[in-house]
Amino acid sequence: MTITTTRSRRLLAAAAGAGITALVLTGCGGGGGGASSTPKEFSVLTNAENTEIPDVLSTLSDDQCSAENKTLPLDLETVPQTNLDQRLQLLAGQNALPVMFSAGNAPALTKTLADSGNVLDFEKALTDLDAIDNIEPAAISTIESLYGGFNALPFEYNIEGIWYNKLLFADNGVTVPETWDELVTAAETFNAAGLTAFSASGDQGWPITRLIGNYIFRTLGPDALQKVADGDAKLTDPEYVEAAQAIADLGAAGFFGKGVGSIDADTAANQFMNGSAAMYYMGSWTLSDFADAERNQIGEENIGFMPFPSVEGGKGDSSQLAANVGLPATFNAKSYDDNVGAWLDCISENYGSTALSEKQRVSGFKLNTPVADIPPLTAEVQERIGATDETVLWFEALFTTKATTTSQTNAAQLVTGDLSAEEFMSLVQNDL
Repeated sequence: MTITTTRSRRLLAAAAGAGITALVLTGCGGGGGGASSTPKEFSVLTNAENTEIPDVLSTLSDDQCSAENKTLPLDLETVPQTNLDQRLQLLAGQNALPVMFSAGNAPALTKTLADSGNVLDFEKALTDLDAIDNIEPAAISTIESLYGGFNALPFEYNIEGIWYNKLLFADNGVTVPETWDELVTAAETFNAAGLTAFSASGDQGWPITRLIGNYIFRTLGPDALQKVADGDAKLTDPEYVEAAQAIADLGAAGFFGKGVGSIDADTAANQFMNGSAAMYYMGSWTLSDFADAERNQIGEENIGFMPFPSVEGGKGDSSQLAANVGLPATFNAKSYDDNVGAWLDCISENYGSTALSEKQRVSGFKLNTPVADIPPLTAEVQERIGATDETVLWFEALFTTKATTTSQTNAAQLVTGDLSAEEFMSLVQNDL
């Protein structure tokens, strides 16, 4: 799977169509066999762009899960990402969902499927199997925040934070910031040295709004944006506007460099990897870029990672990593039996190590088998995931599609001064 596809899927994951509930619930109580009867195969439906899950499952079926595969043979099917939600709704209405399937583009679809009895309760199932310890607590926290329960499995898991150039930090006498004030001071130092403090894509918008979301979580706590989604707070409340203002101030100080509004994702990454920018907010999916020796001119060994720093007096802190589940998939509760449980047990025990060794992919499954030759940055990400119990989402994770678009298309204007913090937050709030 390409990075572009993964990013696109994350951006799609913020909304739900108005007709999802009606369509899914219409047929779920009806008859029909399908996957709701005792399964004869371990049927798996994934989006076609996602080649990793099928490949790793195939490896497991021939190796660690061969006994489970003999009893319940693996049967793989794919559907284009753009057709996934429609296909899941159709199958749910026919009572014919497969044993395992990719979660929909919209988290609300998975929530609706769960409410109608089509999604396995993984907390109960894995606890009954004595296998819940095979899942990283941080991944469970992220899934629960996004889906309203432990309703999916983390076949890919990404943490987000600030990647920094160790050489530029050393050359300019800057230590790794632990607080927001220290981060701003570091940015001032780099700016004075003629360097871009933060490389970011204003064209994409979301690398900037990620900063707003993180500031909100650090000041108001991990539930701050859930309160907005629930209607208990508004983005136009002063304490939320404060976060937008803090990021706008970075732009006013010139910390994003020139022309941030026209910088695309590749250019932003290249600015960091060619040594002209000191810091770069991004998710751990960028590790594949850092591993590209031709593209990464500063060297992977000269890149460090720091969480978004704490804000003095805030209710959140830097231990609460921003995270997302890049390749979520779930199981059909109606077809779950002992044979499916055996597959689930085997996947939970072996997927993490196999995906990392074969695909260099960090997942939310623990590494129960040691993996050799892990790149240091990847190993650091894995260690940070293992040390994290509570995570936060991204700014638009619980927004509607319209609000997400408004947020991301106006982010550059916020940091260039064309929109005030109050105007920016009002535009997004109006679309919620």
